[in-house]
Order: sequence, then C-alpha cells, then structure tokens
Amino acid sequence: MEAAFMEGGTTVDKGENARLSSFVGAIAIADLVKTTLGPKGMDKILQRISEHDQTVSVTNDGATILKSVHLDNAAAKVLVDIARVQDDEVGDGTTSVAVLCGELLREAEDLIGQRIHPQTIAEGWRLARKAARGALEASSVDHSGDDAQFRDDLLRIARTTLSSKLLTYEKDYFANLAVDAVMRLRGSNNLDHIQVLKKPGGHLRDSYLEEGFLLDKKIGVGQPKRIEKAKILLANTSMDTDKIKIYGSRVRVDSLNKVAEIEEAEKVRTRRWGFARMRQKCEKIIAHGCNVFINRQLIYNLPESIFTERGVMAIEHADFDGIERLAAVTGGEVVSTFDRPDLVTMGECDVIEEVMIGEDKVIRLGGCKSGEACSIVLRGASSHVLDEAERSLHDALCILTATVKEPRIICGGGCTEVLMAQAIDRQVESTPGKKALAMASFARALRKLPAIVADNGGYDSAELVTQLRAAHASGKSTYGLDMYNGTIGDMIELGVAESFKSKLCVLMSASEAAEMILRVDDIIKCAPRQREQGY
Repeated sequence: MEAAFMEGGTTVDKGENARLSSFVGAIAIADLVKTTLGPKGMDKILQRISEHDQTVSVTNDGATILKSVHLDNAAAKVLVDIARVQDDEVGDGTTSVAVLCGELLREAEDLIGQRIHPQTIAEGWRLARKAARGALEASSVDHSGDDAQFRDDLLRIARTTLSSKLLTYEKDYFANLAVDAVMRLRGSNNLDHIQVLKKPGGHLRDSYLEEGFLLDKKIGVGQPKRIEKAKILLANTSMDTDKIKIYGSRVRVDSLNKVAEIEEAEKVRTRRWGFARMRQKCEKIIAHGCNVFINRQLIYNLPESIFTERGVMAIEHADFDGIERLAAVTGGEVVSTFDRPDLVTMGECDVIEEVMIGEDKVIRLGGCKSGEACSIVLRGASSHVLDEAERSLHDALCILTATVKEPRIICGGGCTEVLMAQAIDRQVESTPGKKALAMASFARALRKLPAIVADNGGYDSAELVTQLRAAHASGKSTYGLDMYNGTIGDMIELGVAESFKSKLCVLMSASEAAEMILRVDDIIKCAPRQREQGY
C-alpha cells in the first residue's frame, strides 16, 4: 500500500520480516565477539583490504573488533554503538554488553514464537532489570575509606581486567604498574596526564613506569641537553622565514640566463627581509624569559641557530596531542603570538634532559608542575604486540579511573550474573501473567554469560553453571568460575573482582538496546534525494 505514494528507491520491511532481520543482524554480531569473552577467550585478526592500507591487527577487544566491521544491518549497528559507549564510559565490558544484548534477543525470538507480544516482553524485562540492579547493588562493597584495602581492590580489578588480554601472563606486574599510574592522578582522573610510549624491542616485562613526562622528540643541534628549573614556552607558530609573494606578475626576457639572474636577486631580497623578521620573532620569544621553547610546528635552521646562540633549548614538531598534553602537565598555555609576555603563562618543571630507551633518545620532563604526570613505556617484540598491549593497558587504566570515581566493587567470574538471575527467579514466582515468562528469559540470558566463559575455556559449561547455581542456592553467594582449574570457587579468596559501575553499565545498556530492537516492527530504507538539474 505504501508503495503507491513513496518515491522510487524506498523499501519497507514490515512485521515479522523486519523483526527477523533485526534479530538476525544483532545476534550475528554478538556471536562474532562471543568467543573472545573471558580469560580463555580467543583473538581475532583484523585485516584491512583497502588498496592503500593492508595493515593487520590482532586483538580480542570487543570495541576494537566491532568498530572495524562494516555493517549494513541497522540492529547490528546498535550493538556496535553500545559497545563504543561502554568503551568510552568505563573502558571495559565491551564484549559483555554486546553478548548479553544478543542473548536477550535470542530469548525474545523464542518468546515471540510463543505469540507473546513485544510490549509484554519489554515490560517483563524492565521488572527483571530492576530486580537485577537491586541484587547487584546489594552485593557490592565499598572500601574507599581504607587506603590499603582500596588499593588492594584496585589491584584485583586490574588483574581481572588484564586476565582476558594479551598481558594475562604478566598481569601482576602490569596491574601494579596501572594502579601506580592511576593513584598518581590523586582523584583528578585525567588520563591525559598518563602517556603511553611504545618502543619496539625487549620483552613485555621490560615495560616500566617513568615518574615524569617523556617526549619522543629531538633537541636542536648544539643546544643544552639538560636544563634544571626549566621555564617552558609552549607555542603553535610558524618558525620558517617568511617569503615575499607577488601574484600576477609577468617578466619578459630573451634568455634563460636572465631568468636565473632575476630568481637569484629575488632570493637575496627575500632572504634579507625574511631573516630580519625571523630574528625579530626569536628575540620576542626569548624576551619571555624562557629557557626551553617547544613548538608544535617545525623550527628551521635560522631560528634554531638563534636559540643555540642564546642557550635556549628548542624542541620542534611536538604534534597537537603532545603540545596539549604538555600544557596540561606543565601548567603552561599554548601561544601563537609573542607581543604581550605579561599575559603568557609558561610551563614549569624541575629538569628537562635527554635519556635513552633501548636504542632511541627521548626527552624527559621531571618534576612537572602538575605532579600527577607520568609515562608508561611499553616494550615488546613487534608493533602488533605493542598495539594490543596498549589497548589492554588502556582498558585497565580506564576501569581503574572509573572505580576511583565509583569505588564500589563486586565479585567477578560469573558470580554476579548468577546472583542477579537468582534474584529475578525469586521475583518470577510472585509475578502473574506472561510478564513472568519474559523475566525468566532475562534470567536465562544472564546465566548464558558464565556458560559462554566456560565454553571458551574448553570446560563443560552445563556442569559448571549448574554447580554454580547450586552453590548460590546453598548460600555461597561469592562463588564463581575458577577458569584456571575448571571448577567453581570463592571469588574473594581467588581475588577476582570487577567494577560495580562497569557491570551496571553492561546490564542497563544491553537490556535497553535489546528492548529498543525488540520494539521495531518496520524498517524503512530511503534512497537519497536526487539533485535537481542545474545544481
């Protein structure tokens, strides 16, 4: 019927076809990342097939995998979006949120096959979500009042996060490294103050935390390699000799020699004028009282030689991220003009010096005005290892900063999923109507998560999940999966902990996204409007 008044190129999928298309797309995306879940999850190779880009990445990070996949299904794009938001919000749980959403839709597909209306399912899910959230909050603990205990909680969360990453075999070492870096932030939670520098060579164990800021740049030729009590002027300005540009001029000559003579005369005049301007600009910079000049753009030979004569350390080509981060950690501001030194705030640090990392020289800024600054130097056998190590460490840093903001923690290893499912099952018994079936399906979807983790480890998931349910029914509410021994165990004794905020975001985001996809009954695809002739 709609085709009669719609323009050509517009298609409408209705009813069951639209719902089936949404379910199939979302479930397929969830199944794509399902095998990466848990400490025994597998990795994916992401290979670009562009003519100019043949790069390869090896990762098991859910957000990285999903962002790399080009999709044509609307529901699948919703899953990618919630994984991206989870990554931005807390940094961890990106795979869990996509898998839980897919399992909820798989359960919804069965309920719709039983002729239960999507609105009834959504209503039951909302009741189940409320019960699950209550159980999650009741199981959380907060040790932020005790510094030693809180640090131990952060270490346990970091170890749990890294256990499913490339760094799993060095998780104790990197957990300490990440916690030390986050504790230096003193509650500001600004990850710009933590720089991660990748240097190929050595082993992962050779990585270390540098209490200062490292800049992977070079100091100008002939300039001091170490300066104490540094006054730093940060700039984003052109340090090239200006050229006289004459547009639309014509010169008529009768030989090529005369053209060469004119060009040489123009160069001489331009050089004299440009040199004078550049020397004047350098004098204005030095008049600020700085002994270190760091520029986002290149510094050419003439200004470099002027700075060398005056004993000023000049560092060029500190890119945009580098110059902004330097402004944050040294307390300075980035300037482009130098006429008013009284209005400029310069950065400060105790020492700037050149140091060696492996075979490379880098610049170290120690004792920055913002004492929170630090750098993590990652070493590894190849660029692929370093890239995945950086992603793993970034997830750990993000989840730790989120935990500092919201200090409550919960047990990991599938413990909270079974706990939430148990709370929903208790409420199902007193809920009349078809809503109870939807609530029971929500509980089944939650229990699928520990089952998938067990399957990925090569264990009997049915056996382990039933043992876990029996343990929780007998009052052992801190029991979860021990993935290194293939049994169940007490998560507090094993030191497996997760952030409350991360788990809450997984629960809320996955259920809300699944509910949104469930409510779809039409998919309308519109062709782009054609331009009119003459435009």
